[in-house]
Amino acid sequence: MATPAPSAVVELLKPLTWFAPMWAFACGVVSSGIPASGQWPVIAAGVLLAGPLVCATSQAANDWFDREVDAINEPGRPIPSGRIPGRWGLGLAAAWTALSLAVAAALGPWILAAAVFGLILAWIYSAPPVRLKRNGWWGNAAVALCYEGLPWFTGAAVMAAALPDRRVLALALLYSVGAHGIMTLNDFKSVEGDRRTGIASLPVQLGPARAARLACWVMALPQVGVIALLAAWDRPWHAALVAALLAGQAALMARFLADPRGRAAWYNGTGTTLYVLGMLAAALALRPLLQGAA
Repeated sequence: MATPAPSAVVELLKPLTWFAPMWAFACGVVSSGIPASGQWPVIAAGVLLAGPLVCATSQAANDWFDREVDAINEPGRPIPSGRIPGRWGLGLAAAWTALSLAVAAALGPWILAAAVFGLILAWIYSAPPVRLKRNGWWGNAAVALCYEGLPWFTGAAVMAAALPDRRVLALALLYSVGAHGIMTLNDFKSVEGDRRTGIASLPVQLGPARAARLACWVMALPQVGVIALLAAWDRPWHAALVAALLAGQAALMARFLADPRGRAAWYNGTGTTLYVLGMLAAALALRPLLQGAA
């Protein structure tokens, strides 16, 4: 059997998708309130786990089980194009799973537990018989949790070597809920292929206009919750910053909603940027609170 070129393997693992979980992991590290000095090797290992390992595993598994869909939507992808031949795609997903578990085990029990949970979600998202991605409500929830909540939890747990503070968990959960809307934005690019292969993404179920409005509300409302929590925790300046970033998103949403299919990728690159900057602002708000608690 032919061996895939390294460039095809890298493309299969989709490095551009690693940013979101790596950013969320960094937010978890910041929100923990624990100084990074002396912890850099552990932090580096955690970043590696969040992006190039667990996230890359999910991408490889998704491409393998989506090979028929990609043959319609993206025939140039490594598997449908034949650049990843035979069962190499499945083998790479399995190998990356094992490597992810080994690194997570070395980082401690809380990180291993989070990695196991995330990897299970990654596989059942794509693989039959569960294949959560067949329904946009469940599939988007799984990906949102893996991309935002679990890495945030992992970053804080790596630093504390324990279960993170409840305030950390609250922010991680809220930003995970909001990321459900971001996942809906990603589905606009594959509406035709999803319809033909029976994948009920939210743009397929609801139509582009309703799915776009839902995505905007799902992204916005959890941020309102974050603002309220920051104000309640006596962090008014951070709350105001998150509110300003949300206002910027609202202005961009108006343009997106005028042409959801044509501007989904544009909003993903603009409004989502403001969303993740708000994540960092919220994490920075927690840092002095938890330092004081320690």
